[in-house]
Amino acid sequence: MYNQAGQQYAATRSHHPDGPGASESQIPTSESRNKVALARNDTATLFAEGTASTLRLIVYLALAAILMVLDHRAGYLEDLRRLTGAVVEPVYRIAAFPADVARATRTAVVSQDRLAKENRELRDALLLAQARLNRLDALVAQNARLKDLLDAQNSLGLSVQLAHLVDVDLDPFRPRVVLNAGASQGITVGQPVIDAHGVMGQIIEVMSNTSVAMLITDPTHAIPVMIERSGLRTIAYGTGAIDMLDLPNIPISADVQVGDRLVTSGLGGRFPAGFPVGEILSLKPDKSGMFAAAEARPAAALDRSGDVLLLRDQPQPYGAPAAIEEVGPPRDLAGPLPGQGSQP
Repeated sequence: MYNQAGQQYAATRSHHPDGPGASESQIPTSESRNKVALARNDTATLFAEGTASTLRLIVYLALAAILMVLDHRAGYLEDLRRLTGAVVEPVYRIAAFPADVARATRTAVVSQDRLAKENRELRDALLLAQARLNRLDALVAQNARLKDLLDAQNSLGLSVQLAHLVDVDLDPFRPRVVLNAGASQGITVGQPVIDAHGVMGQIIEVMSNTSVAMLITDPTHAIPVMIERSGLRTIAYGTGAIDMLDLPNIPISADVQVGDRLVTSGLGGRFPAGFPVGEILSLKPDKSGMFAAAEARPAAALDRSGDVLLLRDQPQPYGAPAAIEEVGPPRDLAGPLPGQGSQP
């Protein structure tokens, strides 16, 4: 039994690397053991196991605590910290430069897009505000014209019909306009047309809801006028130009001056007397030398008026005026007049 156990131990010993059967190359020598020990000592870290490493850690912690206390109490490391920051700051700036460039580029692009969008919005708002302002100016001007027409209507004390221009004849030698009032509104041929400044013309054609008016500057139109200052009566003819009237055959000795105002004379029964017609601009003798010819500017805004008044026919009074009714107490109750005594 003991022999069998000894044989098994011998077999196990022969197969072990350190056994008798091992080669000399596999047996560690003292030199190799020293190298391994040195390698272990060289690779030992601060937190490695062992008494030396623990002592080293304690020393480092104590040194750090002492430095923190001294720096907190006396500020000995302030200069060192400032110098270190000055040295490290350029490195930080260089490291952060690509990110700063990317951020600045992204901000610039976003800002440019936002500014372009805001610019478009502001431009649209400006156009809208300008359109509203222009519309407001037009409404103010129209309101002023309507007020002038209303004032003219109230001052005339006549029956009138308000109308609006809807079309203008583009023929420069046939100045005519279309109004939005016709037979349905009681308009008839021959009605005078005026604006807030003076006589414009008369109705020559009437449709159901529109009518056509000939302006006083039409070459085929003539209107009896009177010089307001001197009372001289004459005829004003249209010239075809929108801003000119012709007054031929004025007596050479007549009292006529540049700047005299022309008003309707009332002759012919078409235009009531007293409406402004124009103002004399020039006066010169004609070719015969026996008469003078004058040129006048129309008083009405023929090329600008948008709202006009149509005068209705007024009944002409005939015969003596009606007696004025006496106002006051009856004569028999009023007593004697001053200066008259009582009758016995």
